[in-house]
Amino acid sequence: MKKIVALVLALALSLSLTSAFAAEKLTIIATENPHAEVLELVKDDLAKLGYELELTVVADYYVENPATAAGDVMANFFQHIPFLATYNADAAEKDQLVAVIETHFEPMAIYAGTKTDLANVAKGDKIAVPNDPVNENRALLLLQAAGLIKLPEGTTLESLCTKNDIVENPYELEIIELNAELIPGARADVAYAVINGNNATLIDLIPNVDGLYVEAADSEAAKAYVNIVVVRPENADAEWVKALKQVMHTQKVYDLIVNAGFAPTFEVPAAE
Repeated sequence: MKKIVALVLALALSLSLTSAFAAEKLTIIATENPHAEVLELVKDDLAKLGYELELTVVADYYVENPATAAGDVMANFFQHIPFLATYNADAAEKDQLVAVIETHFEPMAIYAGTKTDLANVAKGDKIAVPNDPVNENRALLLLQAAGLIKLPEGTTLESLCTKNDIVENPYELEIIELNAELIPGARADVAYAVINGNNATLIDLIPNVDGLYVEAADSEAAKAYVNIVVVRPENADAEWVKALKQVMHTQKVYDLIVNAGFAPTFEVPAAE
């Protein structure tokens, strides 16, 4: 009988210890490249810190913030700072979100569609651009920088211009507004396509290699469009956020971002 009691007590202690050291689940929603790739890269590192990563990968830019605000996931990783600002401007107070970890800049570029050189642009050419307010404005500024159109004087990254705001269009370009994730697949139907960095790399296009015209590394866009991990305000100082930052701001993540053709915006902490 004593042996049975001892066995029961030992089993109870074992279960108690297992429960005490069970990994905390960390749910994050992200787009594919490089966001999901970064998170997959640090999955084992998070496990060593006591966190089990549960990653949901999506393509649509418009589901991640509502999912995070609703508590369906704990964080998201897909957007840049202006995109979050636009979301918060329209969201109810209870649905506001905050940035907690900065990671990298993804240059937007003009890529070839049916034409492979901007010197061949002709009247009536079609150009695909993202249809969300922040990225359409950004795409139009890029087209202006490339000398293809002109926007109102004083237009900035915050202006949220659409094709209807173009004041000069000497080539009578037809601006085709599409969901950002659909543009790579629409290149056969347009002369040129303006593609976000992460969507470009999904089809093996590297901005600074394959882009016909690319946002400069020292541009205002490079300073503004930093990609971020986003959470609900009450989680901003959570221990799991600190753990996530610790494993993301590492040399191997830095190298992954560089190899993907993007620009890291963090410094790797010096080894202790």
